[in-house]
Amino acid sequence: MSTDKPRIGFVGLGLMGHGMAKNLVAKGFPLTVRLHKNRKPAEDILAAGAKEVKTDAELARASDVVILCVTGSPQIEEIVYGENGILSAARDGLVVVDTSTAEPASTAKIRDDLARKGTKYVDAPLARTPKEAEEGRLNTMVGADDATFARLKPVLSAYSENVIHVGGPGHGHMVKLVNNFIAMSIATATAEACAACAKAGVSIRKLHEIVSAGGVNSGIFQMMVGKMLESGDLSGLKFTLSNAMKDLRYYTHFVEALPSPAIIGEAVHQSMVNANILGFGDKYVASLLEAQEKLGGVNIVRQ
Repeated sequence: MSTDKPRIGFVGLGLMGHGMAKNLVAKGFPLTVRLHKNRKPAEDILAAGAKEVKTDAELARASDVVILCVTGSPQIEEIVYGENGILSAARDGLVVVDTSTAEPASTAKIRDDLARKGTKYVDAPLARTPKEAEEGRLNTMVGADDATFARLKPVLSAYSENVIHVGGPGHGHMVKLVNNFIAMSIATATAEACAACAKAGVSIRKLHEIVSAGGVNSGIFQMMVGKMLESGDLSGLKFTLSNAMKDLRYYTHFVEALPSPAIIGEAVHQSMVNANILGFGDKYVASLLEAQEKLGGVNIVRQ
């Protein structure tokens, strides 16, 4: 491995994290990982030369840059503040990169606490899917000062096609929440529109045809309706409804604290809550269509 590259620590070899870590190793970054109980996703990463440590503190000591790829603020806080957490080993010059979708208030507190030890905390959440993660083609939105962004960009580019400096510290997580609000709003409206068609006896295939030909078309619409019509596939957007509910909760907290109106945000959040109550939390976003079937007593997916 090249010795001119920073040592990277990584936590979270899940759907997104596996591809990110794989690309870091492949592009010559010395990598150390801290694993959870499921070791299978790490097998090829370790075989490619990554090292393993047992605690987050050990990971921090072994790294110049630590990347966290977990679900949200509770998991991040445990990694930072927990027993043998990163805070206990924080030092001057260390950079911690949070790629999760997190609550801006939590991000600000962690940033301040780590700064007291000389450690930079950078929010750099992700867009796109596990497929692009494996291909090294994610979009990363970074909240950081100019110097820290310049230092991190070569690292983030190992797994990203687009690395966008969206603003100062904290702005990455804010932009990510707004991005996910827009995405889930389109998904919610799409599912509701399909239910209205089904109830009225209007062809969803014809809806798909007309939307696909005009300005209303979107990637989200195609991942939901296009995939469903092709084969009944509801996995086009590999993001669970439990995570979507969490992200919309973070979004509404963030917007209301400004304060700024969150009328649509609250409605979209409740759509996600309903889908989870109906038992679809572990399914992907396109299962909003299944939730609408239950709510409206209509047949959408198997038309």
